Amino acid sequence: MRLYRRAHPDGNPRQLTSEAPGTPYGLDRGASTLGLVGRLRRLELSPTTFRWLSWAALLSLFLIITSGAVVRLTASGLGCDNWPRCGNTPFPEQNFHAVVEFSNRALGLIPICLSLLLWLGARRTPGLSRAVIWLTFAIFIGTIAQAPLGGLTVLLDLNPLLVMSHFLLAMLVLGAAVVVAVEAWSNERGRSRTFVPPFVQYASAIVALAALAAVVTGAFVTAAGPHSGGSDIERLGSPLTAIWVHVRATAVFGIAFLCVLGYLVFYRRRYWVLLGTATTVLALVLAQVAVGEIQYRTQLPWGLVLAHVTLAAATWSASVLLALLLFRPPLPVATPSRETAARPAAATEPASREVGTVS
Repeated sequence: MRLYRRAHPDGNPRQLTSEAPGTPYGLDRGASTLGLVGRLRRLELSPTTFRWLSWAALLSLFLIITSGAVVRLTASGLGCDNWPRCGNTPFPEQNFHAVVEFSNRALGLIPICLSLLLWLGARRTPGLSRAVIWLTFAIFIGTIAQAPLGGLTVLLDLNPLLVMSHFLLAMLVLGAAVVVAVEAWSNERGRSRTFVPPFVQYASAIVALAALAAVVTGAFVTAAGPHSGGSDIERLGSPLTAIWVHVRATAVFGIAFLCVLGYLVFYRRRYWVLLGTATTVLALVLAQVAVGEIQYRTQLPWGLVLAHVTLAAATWSASVLLALLLFRPPLPVATPSRETAARPAAATEPASREVGTVS
């Protein structure tokens, strides 16, 4: 870089500057700023780093569902009687319900920040489709929307429809985060072509949809039950009607899941990773059924209901994961047959380039 001498505008002696003669004073500073912006725009995130970021966001979204359930089941929903402050002070008083409610609000900042980083990181990660980038943006919007929705829920004295919407939005965002995590894995390691019959794929889609239906009907059961999130809160409908629908949604889930599980057990040596995922779903479902039966017969103690909600979130996430692995399997999931192994170039898509990336 050449240096030039020129007089400073305030009359100081001539000094060295990087500006060419005739260049307006301070233009070099603006050029440096533009250069920094240009370097930031060229910054790329490695697929491995984005995968870890997607997992962190997924975990935070799962934890906030559990903490929200604690608020409701301990009747702490109105522990802070206004929003965003907690009473007359920004921080809670020495009260159990206020501490529980305010802790959930503070914990909610973590998924908001991670979902924002997830969206920004997706824009800087090579190999991701525009659909995945838009999905990360939807996750961020859905996560940050929980704050005003939660505030509105408090201001309207825990209206059951708003409480239920608060929970269901969190579950939808959680399912979207599972999709992004699987896509991040595929972007890092490559993607295999589909290797199961269409009927297995369709059955896995029914499993995911039935799991969502079970979550929605379960939310209606809770909205009609005794755990309203506070004292003297109106309930929504009859628990018996909600349970009737919930049981039938669970039956559809079970039939479709047994079709998928039976196929994977028959071909267990070829699809051992998928069988492990399906076995995890089965374990979660059995635990969910056991906890649901026990809580129903023991007058719904809040600790068991919390376990039931946590298992519901885990079952929903695992069901989405199973369907994605069957429709869009990442390369590590597929164990190729002899015919597929003989033609690796045709069987798989190449992994994303990581040249010039930063971890």
